[in-house]
Amino acid sequence: MKTLPQRRLARAKFALPSFVTLLSIACGFGSIVISIDNAHVGAPAAYRLSAILLVLAGVFDALDGFVARLTGTSSSFGMQLDSIADVMNFGCAPAMLLYCYGFVQLGGGHPTIVRMGGLACFVFVACGALRLARFNVNVGRTDPRYFVGMPITAGAACVASVVVAWPTPPLTLAQGYGVMLLMVAVGTLMVSTVRFPSSKQPKSVWLLLVAGAMLALLVWLQTRFFVLFFLVYVSATLLLNIAWQLGWRAIAPPQVYED
Repeated sequence: MKTLPQRRLARAKFALPSFVTLLSIACGFGSIVISIDNAHVGAPAAYRLSAILLVLAGVFDALDGFVARLTGTSSSFGMQLDSIADVMNFGCAPAMLLYCYGFVQLGGGHPTIVRMGGLACFVFVACGALRLARFNVNVGRTDPRYFVGMPITAGAACVASVVVAWPTPPLTLAQGYGVMLLMVAVGTLMVSTVRFPSSKQPKSVWLLLVAGAMLALLVWLQTRFFVLFFLVYVSATLLLNIAWQLGWRAIAPPQVYED
C-alpha cells in the first residue's frame, strides 16, 4: 500500500503533462490579448510578440506529449485537454492575430475588407477544428508516417511566420487581400487529403544534411527564414503528392489501412 507522500507524488506526476498543456494555453491566450490590445495601434513589435507566443505555445504542445510518455502518464483526459488547447492555440489565436494584423488598420477607409477578412479568418478556424476532429477519429487508421492534411500546428506556424517576417500591418488593399488568401489557402490545406510527412519518417544522413542547411539559412535570413521554410514545405509536399498520382515510387507513398 502506498504511503501518503507516494500518493501525492503519483497525483503530481499525472498532473504534470496537463500543467504543460495549460502553459501552452496561457501562451495562446496571451497572444490573443496582445493582438486585440494592439488592433488599433498597429505596433509591429506587439504583433511580432503575439506571433512568437504562438511559436512558444507550439513548443509546450510538443512538450506535454513528451512529458506524458517520459513519465508514463498518458491518459484520455490529457488527450482531450490537448485537443481543446489546439483549437484555441492554433485555430483561434492565429486567426485573431491575422484578423487584427491584416484588416483592422485598413477598416477605417475600407470597412468591407474587415468583414471579408473576418470571414477568411473564420474559415481558418473552422478548417482547423475539422482537421482536429478528423485526426482524433482516425488515430490508428492512417499511416503514421504521414498526416492527412496539413497539421493545425503547422498551419498556425505558417500564418504566424508572415507576421514574424513582416510585422508592419498591411497598408494597401492588395496586401489585405493577400492575407485573406493566405488564411483560406492554409485552411484548405488543413482539411485536404494531401499527405504531409510527419516526424515519424525514417531518419537518414540526408535528414541531417537538410537540418544543417536549414540552420545555415536561419542564421542568414533570420525572421524571413520561416516564410521560406513553409513555402518550400508546402510546395515540396504538393509536388510529392502529384508524383505519387503519376506513379512515382522512389519515396514510398502512405499505406492504405482497411476498415
